[in-house]
Formats: sequence, C-alpha cells, structure tokens
Amino acid sequence: MRFVVRRVAQGVPLVLVISLIVFLLIHAAPGGPLALYLDNPNVRPADIERLRKSLGLDRSLTEQYLSWLWAFVRGDWGYSYADGRPVATRLLERIPATLELVGASSVIAFIVALPLGVLAATRRGFDRLTTIGAVGAISLPVFWFGLLLQLVFANWLGWLPSSGRASFGVGGFGDRLAHLMLPAFVLSAVHAAVWSRYLRSSMRETLALPFVRAARARGVREAGVVIKHALRNAAVPFITVVLLDASIMASGAVVTESVFAWPGIGSLFTESLAKRDYTVLMAFLMCASVAVVVLNLIADIAVHAIDPRAKASA
Repeated sequence: MRFVVRRVAQGVPLVLVISLIVFLLIHAAPGGPLALYLDNPNVRPADIERLRKSLGLDRSLTEQYLSWLWAFVRGDWGYSYADGRPVATRLLERIPATLELVGASSVIAFIVALPLGVLAATRRGFDRLTTIGAVGAISLPVFWFGLLLQLVFANWLGWLPSSGRASFGVGGFGDRLAHLMLPAFVLSAVHAAVWSRYLRSSMRETLALPFVRAARARGVREAGVVIKHALRNAAVPFITVVLLDASIMASGAVVTESVFAWPGIGSLFTESLAKRDYTVLMAFLMCASVAVVVLNLIADIAVHAIDPRAKASA
C-alpha cells in the first residue's frame, strides 16, 4: 500500500504539469479558443466580446487555468464549440468504440508477439524471418497500410467492409466483428512487431544468465527452461511495455480511426481539430495523458507484485 501511495503521489504533480502544458498550447494556437467564431463573417465584434466575457477569456491566464482545472477535476468539462453539447457526453459516446478497437488490437498484438518473440530468441533461423517482418511492419505508414487493406479486402475481394463500426440496420455480432477486423489488424501490426522484438531481446538476455545454465545442467527439459525459467523472468519488462503501449495505442488510434471512419475518440479528435473545437481537444488530451499516467502506475504495481526483486528495492 505504501508503494501504491508513493506512486500516486508522484503521478499527481506530473498530471498537473501536463495539464498546464496542454492549456498553454491550446491558448497559444492561432486565433485562440474563439478562432471558430473569428472566421465567421456573420459574427460581429460585439458578439465576440460577449463570448469572450461569458467564457472567462477576458481574465488572466492564471485565473483561466485554475478555473478550468478545478472545473475539469469536478467533471465539468464545458461545452463543445461546434454543437453546444457537453464535452463529457461527446467523449463518453465515443469511448466504447475506442476501447473495443484498442482491446481487440492489444489482444491480437499480444497473441502474435508472444510466440514470435520466444521463437526468435531460441531459433536463429526463425529470428531472421521475424526481424524482416518486424522491420517491415514498423516501417509501414499506418494510413497507407490501412488504405491498402481497404483496397484489397473491401474493394477487390469484397470480403470485409471498408469502414464504419456496423452496417446500417444490421449491427449483429458477425457484422460488428467484420467491421472490426481491418482496423484492429492495422493497429496491432506495429505493436506486435515492437513487442516481439522486445521480448526476443529480453529472452536472449535471460537465456544467457547463470541460473538458466544451471537449470540445463540439472537436466531440465529445454521447453521447461524456456517457459518456466527464461520466459517467466523475461515477461516482467514485457508486461510493463504492453501496459504502457496500451495507453499509447488508445491515443495513437487517431490515424486508424480516421482511415476506417471508426466512431471513436480518435476520429472525434480529428473532427474537433478541423473545427477548432478547443474544449473537446483539451478534454481529449487530458484524458489521454491521465490514461498514460494511470497505466504507468498499473505497470509499476504489476511488476512490484510479480518480480520479487522489485519488492526488495521498493
């Protein structure tokens, strides 16, 4: 419990610093939060001034930041400049779709990366093939890869739908699964490549340690040496990377959701960016930052619970 409290105490100042940076960046953007209205010729200067006062933009930056931060902590995230709806409502509508996509992508990446990393660490011939595949997956631009899969599997072959989360008027499990396959595969490809290479390196280091050689000298079967001894120890940093990348995957799904018109918070971010909907942008960036900090905390707790060496050093 002391370990958890100490990690939370370290995370709170970090979130505050991130919130200050996000707030200053949004206000430093050309036109500021009222840029949407400044570009509208039908809005008079008097209306702009009235909006500035009603939104509190006539106050100092310090007062604006403290007021916004207190409102954000209370759950009052303001209203969208684009349609006037509450920002929290717009985000909550999109979060399930993003969680569905990120969850499926994480599971696919984990299932692919685990055996590939182990085989690459134990078989040198297989290691060359996985290296080529991993480099290729990491090098592919996400938008180009997504468009290529749409062209092949949706347009040419007609096996899978090209975009959306469900077909209009259908929405069954099979239809939802068909819509999920392409974006989940695109989002998981890069992470599976990175995770497999990370696990491969961690396994290689663990297999060279003295306790692994001692297990082999005692006559333990090679499968037992790899799984029970090497993989168990190499999995600790691997789990940390997976948990941290899960939050990055959620915030990095912007391109994938835009390519496949997936109705998640990533596509909401691109829509809000085009409309300069700063209240939505600030809420999205803060939620993504908090998710990274929270999952970092969860990763630390997981390592602390799994690895006895972490307990001893904490």
